Amino acid sequence: MPANPAHAPGMPVVTVIGDGQLARMMQTAAIEIGQSVRLLAGSGDSSAAQICRDVELGDYTDLEDLRRATRVRADGTIRPVDAVTFDHEHVPTEHLRALQADGISVQPGPDALVNAQDKLVMRKRLREIGAPVPPFMAIESVEDAIGFAEVVDGKVCLKARRGGYDGHGVWFPDAEELPVLVDKLLADGVPLMAEKKVDLARELSAMCARTPSGEVKAWPVVESVQRDGICVEAIAPAPGLDDGLATRARDLSVRVAEELGVTGVLAVELFETRDAAGQPEIFVNELAMRPHNTGHWTQDGSATGQFEQHMRAVLDYPLGDPSPVAPVTVMANTLGADEDPDMPMKDRFAAVWRRFPQAKIHWYGKGYRAGRKLGHVNVPGQDGSPEGVAATRREADLAAGYIVNAVWADGYAEK
Repeated sequence: MPANPAHAPGMPVVTVIGDGQLARMMQTAAIEIGQSVRLLAGSGDSSAAQICRDVELGDYTDLEDLRRATRVRADGTIRPVDAVTFDHEHVPTEHLRALQADGISVQPGPDALVNAQDKLVMRKRLREIGAPVPPFMAIESVEDAIGFAEVVDGKVCLKARRGGYDGHGVWFPDAEELPVLVDKLLADGVPLMAEKKVDLARELSAMCARTPSGEVKAWPVVESVQRDGICVEAIAPAPGLDDGLATRARDLSVRVAEELGVTGVLAVELFETRDAAGQPEIFVNELAMRPHNTGHWTQDGSATGQFEQHMRAVLDYPLGDPSPVAPVTVMANTLGADEDPDMPMKDRFAAVWRRFPQAKIHWYGKGYRAGRKLGHVNVPGQDGSPEGVAATRREADLAAGYIVNAVWADGYAEK
């Protein structure tokens, strides 16, 4: 039987488990460097399945579906793909170990990935390696929650240990709400942890990539702007970030990757706060072991974007240069408006490009839904001064706003 025509002869094949926009952008990056993707997708019309030629439909919680997706037919034989990676962290750990036992190269491996799957496991491991984390505790009863609240003066952030994203699975209850909420969640079978709510100055993201053989390269630290728990904007590099703190954050991402054995792209989401003396300090919020929303700016603002870097890393290729190619790059997410305007999307794109020809639109091929991540816009700026950064942020915000609303927020009208 001939080789699968979806894959270039003699080039590696990577299975991506997951079918969202991250898998979609891994595929487009892989194409440019001769690689190709075999996709395990939940549906044939998903964001990634639209553009991948080799799609296996299945359930990522089913081991046999995973096994089918991690083999490719070539030259009359069936052989394992060269690597398996993910666009989410939710594949059961025991299934990943079974794939490894089958001889599959799983990147990142289950020993690393469990730290992105379970927030309590992650907090404990980070504490072991000396990474800065807020005070935390496993919550197995209402009494646990009340006792923890007393220790942290009521500054409680309650989290589901598994499955939360984009603000889901995170609560900030007051003293009256806490026992009722914990009782309900535990009764519903939700494993919980709590940590001290920090006095947040802003959120940062420190990202790097690591190969199985140990090469690591890091991008500049970025500022992540959140709204309702969802990242709406990333500014690279983070404006006004103290050089020492920037170095600490970047070095921290590298240390986490090395200590936890992460392969591929790692995002370390950080809280920037102030200590008792008013000096800036950082705490780890979350880990993501895959390309990340706060790294989308790298597609147009870095010599090597995160998706290409991830595909290189999981195959143990030499990593690319992560240096910025512009003094500032701003990424703005395009989230579905409350109502979808009548103007065709292609016409909205055209209007944005006429006004901001430097804007790079990345679209995910998803159907409209209010609040849904439909795409993002990257705008590289040539002025890294505070005024220049503000101007670039404004352009990115206007462009993203027009794409979802078909109206210029500043009243601009084409001549």
